[in-house]
Amino acid sequence: MEVLGGASSVIAVIELSAKVAGLCLQYCKNVKKAKGDIEYLLKELNRLDTTLKGAQQLLESPNGKKLETSQHLHSGLQSCYLQLEKLYAQLEETLNVGKRHQVMSRIGIRALQWPFQSTDINTIIRNFKNYRDDLSVALTIDQTTQILDINQTLVFSNLPTAKNAAFESHANEHNAQCHPETRVDLRRDIMTWAEDSQSECIFWLNGMAGTGKSTISRTVAQSFAGKGILGGSFFFKRGERDRGNAALLFTSIAAQLVNKMPVFAASVKDAIDVDHALSTKTLKEQFEQLILKPLACLNEHPRKFKKVVLVIDALDECEGDNDIKVIIHLLSQAKLLESVQLKTFVTSRPELPIRLGFNSIRGEYQDIVLHKIPAPIIEHDITAFLEYELSDIRKEYNIQMPDIQHLPSDWPGCEIIQKLVQMAVPLFIFAATTCRFIKDPAWSDPIGQLNKILGYRNQYTEVDKLDATYRPILDQLLIDKVEPARESIVQDFRLIVGSIVLLAEPLSIKFLARLLNLQESKIYGRLN
Repeated sequence: MEVLGGASSVIAVIELSAKVAGLCLQYCKNVKKAKGDIEYLLKELNRLDTTLKGAQQLLESPNGKKLETSQHLHSGLQSCYLQLEKLYAQLEETLNVGKRHQVMSRIGIRALQWPFQSTDINTIIRNFKNYRDDLSVALTIDQTTQILDINQTLVFSNLPTAKNAAFESHANEHNAQCHPETRVDLRRDIMTWAEDSQSECIFWLNGMAGTGKSTISRTVAQSFAGKGILGGSFFFKRGERDRGNAALLFTSIAAQLVNKMPVFAASVKDAIDVDHALSTKTLKEQFEQLILKPLACLNEHPRKFKKVVLVIDALDECEGDNDIKVIIHLLSQAKLLESVQLKTFVTSRPELPIRLGFNSIRGEYQDIVLHKIPAPIIEHDITAFLEYELSDIRKEYNIQMPDIQHLPSDWPGCEIIQKLVQMAVPLFIFAATTCRFIKDPAWSDPIGQLNKILGYRNQYTEVDKLDATYRPILDQLLIDKVEPARESIVQDFRLIVGSIVLLAEPLSIKFLARLLNLQESKIYGRLN
């Protein structure tokens, strides 16, 4: 049988089945000793015909186009066609031989011999029954898949989601992940927690600003996804409409779960059907109806969906102290699930609402304080990061420059790297910002930029390290400027950047210019 569309393939099998049945009728009329076997075969052919016509009807329905792509269906039709083709050839050959050997009209076609033994017929009928079962199962699977697709579509149309909140979003595509030689022990501990069926349902990674929490979140989210256990992720970001509060947290995660686990869609759809305004209800109601209860319904698929891990980054950037405490409490309810293990990896600064939330579930979570990891480990990780990044800067710079201007292969040297490490510890953000500053194409002067950073060494205490991180960059705005120009730049910076910091929600350049009564070009210039 040549490769045809689903409906055409079914028609071809129906036509061949009819031809086989026609030959069987001829044998039934003219063969005396095998009528029982022939009638038995005819009954099975009738059953096959009924199944095939049912398949044809489905394939010719409005949704038939989707069923036509089924590999299960094509495989079943192909096997059935080959069996019928072989049967037809044997029956026709014996029939033609019988006709050629007619001796006299009285004997006529009654000289025919039925070419099969009863055991052969039993085998043929058993094969046809298997083909019928396979076709029925294939159609059932495809119809179920269609229903799941429909459920997914309906769920997506009724679940509002936060733009760019998931770690896989395009907006986060170029954000850094951990260098392979950094955070090795920590990442191993997190993966051990995720895979251990006896571990707590929440892992809280907390650390002060600049310690690399979001970078770790992106890295472990990627690892969870690679192992097929990532259910969803939400990266909070203060000041962004959708990512700055909890309103779309659970609807976004539910939508991601539906996308990754189509069987999850039916239960979510049922919840939405019961309450069309579910996405506006309390966080508790959303979590229970959109996540907890649908996951509890996955007990029919225990092998495939044994473990689901969520990643929630920067929970401290979620507006509403009470919401933060509610979220922590709700996530701890995952321990009640029996059908699937639901775990959540959470990162945040150790701010009071977060600490209060975790204190209320004491003993039900695992945690690591990032800035309290032993100094030698942090030093090792920042050293590995700086060595890699500075080597990359050297290579890129040397590609652009003539040989005489090349940086030496050991630039900037172990001593300089160790000075940078001591300036950075425990803040990864210092190391990352330093490398971006040195690499800045606007200056194209790695040596000069590096010396500017080193010039700030010993000027700041531990408390002022974030100031030391950004001060060299901001000071570049004032270099070689006369006093009136310096005052103007500082005033503009305070007005423009200060307004951006204080705004509850970001504004476009156009509306910011209107608010501050400034030219758009001036705002662009200062921000650049």
